Amino acid sequence: MPYVNIKVTDEGVTVAQKSELIKGVTDLLREVLGKDPDTTFVVIDEVPLTDWGVGGMNVAQYRAQRT
Repeated sequence: MPYVNIKVTDEGVTVAQKSELIKGVTDLLREVLGKDPDTTFVVIDEVPLTDWGVGGMNVAQYRAQRT
């Protein structure tokens, strides 16, 4: 019973994109590991930029510094 947790920043990921991610991950687990899609769980969490850190700062700060 695979459980996959995908975390992305909350920057307008559409329902269609999420559906594509869920299908793609499920298909990959079936193809590579032989896992049953009926028992494969995929969860997508959207994380605010200020709650995601990189380079010692949150993503919003990191991006602002790089421009």
